[in-house]
Amino acid sequence: MSEIVVIYDGQCGLCKNSISWVSQKLEISALDFHTADLAQFGLTAEQCSREVFVITEQHRYSGAQAAAFLLKHRGNKVLSALITLSGPLARIVYRWVASHRNSWPVKILSQLLKTR
Repeated sequence: MSEIVVIYDGQCGLCKNSISWVSQKLEISALDFHTADLAQFGLTAEQCSREVFVITEQHRYSGAQAAAFLLKHRGNKVLSALITLSGPLARIVYRWVASHRNSWPVKILSQLLKTR
């Protein structure tokens, strides 16, 4: 597989723990959007503050689609398929999590990823 670039929020605990967890089984280049050259990817800081981006040679994914892509290629194909098949619901849940990063459910999820 070609290089997988993940542009994420390096100041978000859940984001950092998710990147660490994904990296255990999948080779990625993880870039904190706060310090990355976003113009080379055609992205803005505003876009990246709202959702994660995954960029491959052929495609660009964001939000729930990016999470599903990473899960699938990490080996979590069932969870990836559930996210993909749930469509609009997955996007709603993703947006809620992204906008409630300091809530206790998100902090619990972050800690679960950290201990894996």
